[in-house]
Amino acid sequence: MTRKFDTYTFSDSKFFSDRGQYGVAEPITERIHPHSKPIVSYYAPKGVGEHHFGERHPMKPHRMSLTNALVLGYGLDKHIHNWYNPRPATREELETYHDPAYIDFLSKVTPNNADQMKVMIDQFNCVEDNPIFADMYDFSRMYAGASLAGARKLCAGTTDIAINWSGGLHHAKRGEASGFCFVNDIVISICEMLKYYPRVMYIDIDIHHGDGVELAFYHTNRVMTVSFHKYTGDFFPGTGKLEDNGAGMGKHFALNVPLKDGIDDDMYIVLFKQVINDAVDHFKPSAIVLQCGADSLGLDRLGAFNLSIAAHGECVNHVRAFNVPLLVLGGGGYTVKNVARCWTYETSVLTGTKIPNELPMTVYDAQFATSHYKLHPPLTDGTLSPQNQNTAGSLQRIMISIREKLRYLSHAPSVGMQELPPGLEEWLAQETKTPLELEEERGTARAGDTRAEDRTMANNEFFDAEMDVDQDDNVSIDGPVESKPSSKEAPVSSTRGRGRGGRRARGRGRGRGRGRGASAAASKAAKEGDGESEESSSDSSDAEPVPARRARGRGRGRGRGRGRGRGRAHKTPEEVAEDSSDEDDASAKEATPARRPSRAAEEEEDAESGDGATTPMDLEA
Repeated sequence: MTRKFDTYTFSDSKFFSDRGQYGVAEPITERIHPHSKPIVSYYAPKGVGEHHFGERHPMKPHRMSLTNALVLGYGLDKHIHNWYNPRPATREELETYHDPAYIDFLSKVTPNNADQMKVMIDQFNCVEDNPIFADMYDFSRMYAGASLAGARKLCAGTTDIAINWSGGLHHAKRGEASGFCFVNDIVISICEMLKYYPRVMYIDIDIHHGDGVELAFYHTNRVMTVSFHKYTGDFFPGTGKLEDNGAGMGKHFALNVPLKDGIDDDMYIVLFKQVINDAVDHFKPSAIVLQCGADSLGLDRLGAFNLSIAAHGECVNHVRAFNVPLLVLGGGGYTVKNVARCWTYETSVLTGTKIPNELPMTVYDAQFATSHYKLHPPLTDGTLSPQNQNTAGSLQRIMISIREKLRYLSHAPSVGMQELPPGLEEWLAQETKTPLELEEERGTARAGDTRAEDRTMANNEFFDAEMDVDQDDNVSIDGPVESKPSSKEAPVSSTRGRGRGGRRARGRGRGRGRGRGASAAASKAAKEGDGESEESSSDSSDAEPVPARRARGRGRGRGRGRGRGRGRAHKTPEEVAEDSSDEDDASAKEATPARRPSRAAEEEEDAESGDGATTPMDLEA
């Protein structure tokens, strides 16, 4: 029976003109509606489960046959958009990461010629855990080709989630086998994804440290590796300390979460979500590769954790919820029936399908008879399961250390964060502009309001420092500096409080009062008299004028402007002489009105405190 697709494939149209507006066919896997479910592609290399490492070897490729049987038995293939039997990887594709000499050795060695190649077998570590078995090279090409096909499908944008349970062999190094792994399909897939995605995050929930993947990307900031594993120093592979976090450009981009025996569901899930959430927030991955090693389940033949299938699947579901392109791979797992259950359940999680706890009938029913054909059997035993040696304090210390490392990642790597100018010439021209020109360009100032070399001033009234305006022109906060009187010079007002002429200042408020830069003569007159006009007039005419300082006029002066201005312009000698003659004529005709008592008190207070600086009373007014 031929499967029918819901999408239009133009199979009935003989000519392009018959297709109307659909003149060009599009891939049937292309997403049409953004709100649709994620497109899931499933990769099952035909014959990958027929290989055999050896009678007593813990690695059983046969687990793939059980997994595929359960997936089909639950009908999950109806929720999978694409089911592929990918081609094996070519030699050139394997040499993307691996040493050509090592690949050449894998292609030639067989159980029949192993004795003649003993030296090379020892050189490439194909001993004990990594035995030479029949069709070993073909087996490696199969699972590597499936992972590589999934990575390319993600890069093409025609799938959202790619699943290859036969892959995920994370221990293989560039030039040697390690930990039952001959070809590191994960590294090859990530290298392919880096051609398209700026940043790729690798997450490993196998009980063994993903040392091969971490080593491959230890010096780059484009790949962040996060591994949750058991670490005691002598547990294989013996790496993955908390302090190991990358080098060079990859410093702080390799995160290791070392755990002890017996960790349970609650502890693992809480720690996993905290670490992954923080890592994703800081790294901002463009794509994620998730290695789902099932040897972290309870009662695993080589494991030491107490995780359930539901907890393992919850970690997968949490990563899926980030909605970034996701490549899901297998990995370890040495209790075959539990591995098949786990990966079947996680397939349902990735497709968004709920499946019953009762296992479907398959040709492998005998494998599940002891667990009463349940998808979620208990995986803890009071006698066989290890005690939980992890404490809340130890996990808290791990989390603090991880966050301290992530703190150094201020921005997503490999992305330019600075704004680049259109050209170097325009950049240099911008550097040579004065502050006044820049202010005029912004449209927030009038020409001539400020001088280009204007000094920086504090926003408050009580600022005093070496560059403060109080220190200008012999005017200090302790009071005016006495100097010889001169009849040729007259006081020049530089603020908007007193005097005539000059331009209008800008600011807020209007009122009667003095500017911040009141002259020293006015302060002296207020101190010596109670407001008598003749005495005040004579003092102001005889005293030597103190050169006015350039300041921001703040106060309740008689200025015409509203509020805070930068002060009046200096007067010319002709204007000073004219003002002096006008004042002499005015004093001869009538006496200057006496000051109000409150006004005199304020002047006296200012004279005692210094140069007429604004007081808190002024601020309240």
